[in-house]
Amino acid sequence: VQLQASGGGSVQAGGSLRLSCAISGLAFSHYPMAWFRQAAWPEREFVASIKWNDGRTDYADSVKGRFAISRDNAKNAMYLQMNSLKPEDTAVYYCAGRSMSISSRTPEDYTFWGQGTQVTVSS
Repeated sequence: VQLQASGGGSVQAGGSLRLSCAISGLAFSHYPMAWFRQAAWPEREFVASIKWNDGRTDYADSVKGRFAISRDNAKNAMYLQMNSLKPEDTAVYYCAGRSMSISSRTPEDYTFWGQGTQVTVSS
């Protein structure tokens, strides 16, 4: 199983970025996928998740209304559209997949991880 995150970069506050996660080696037809982020010191923080089969989503309060998670079943890919970015959104962003059907905000519940993509937001 491979998850490949891409799309990170450097933007000014208020800007937008779209992250992509390409998935290969496993059909996540019933399993949740998620984005997490990790800044310099805190632990890996939950950002958003999506159930692959019904598209149900969940967002951290800090990104609700600004970020949107989506998936493309045909392309076996997941996305994170990030708008109105703030300096505090600066982190390495990871895509993750869980091998159980119940969504979770806990990183330890996710089995598969991408390599991470850096997002830097300047003020």
